[in-house]
Amino acid sequence: MSLDWLTPSHFIMLGLLLSFAIAHSGLAALRPWGESQIGPRLYRVFFALVSLSLAVVLIIYFFNHRYDGKQLWQLQGITGIQTIVWLLSAISFLFLYPATFNLLEVAAIQKPEVHLFESGIIRVTRHPQMVGQIIWCVAHTLWVGTSFMVVTSIGLILHHLFGVWHGDRRLLARYGTAFEAVKARTSVIPFQAIVQGKQTLKWQEFLRPAYLGVGGFVLLFWWAHPILIRATNSVGW
Repeated sequence: MSLDWLTPSHFIMLGLLLSFAIAHSGLAALRPWGESQIGPRLYRVFFALVSLSLAVVLIIYFFNHRYDGKQLWQLQGITGIQTIVWLLSAISFLFLYPATFNLLEVAAIQKPEVHLFESGIIRVTRHPQMVGQIIWCVAHTLWVGTSFMVVTSIGLILHHLFGVWHGDRRLLARYGTAFEAVKARTSVIPFQAIVQGKQTLKWQEFLRPAYLGVGGFVLLFWWAHPILIRATNSVGW
């Protein structure tokens, strides 16, 4: 059986994903030591610069090669598929950028801290970014339907599944029994803790400006999506 469809871009993408995972998770693991050396704000800036730089390379390469390889299915002409993909993508961003995170700390305007959250989206799942990434991958794999997209999705999901273990490990090391108590009252699988009666959704916790910002970002990204594709195509990677 010919493997002509297995282009080098498949392996390059896996390499880029691995590089990002090592840098992102590695710097997260080194955070206590790094903050003791240069301070929380400067370390956050360094962490963000490294992560964002690698992420930009990943995004550009993904846009330019998303249709590489074998076309496994073609659903783009089916009525309603585009709407489903956009809805799933919008939902994924609500998980990927949960309002339980302090955006001022993310930007290092306030002193970055390690928090033990148990409100908002954390009641749904203790690892919302993992859930959001899986939803995003399902939506885009459904739409694109290529072997390159499948490889990309597998790499992203594996990284975020590792992040579940890695994140819990770091919180356990920092908070000990306090984290174990939170872990017992929350779940990785969405809504599992709620179904089990360990959590109760409190809708007022979702009425925060950050969620309005996420909604605005989704609309902006929907409008700018064609522009981004044209811009990345001009890079030529």
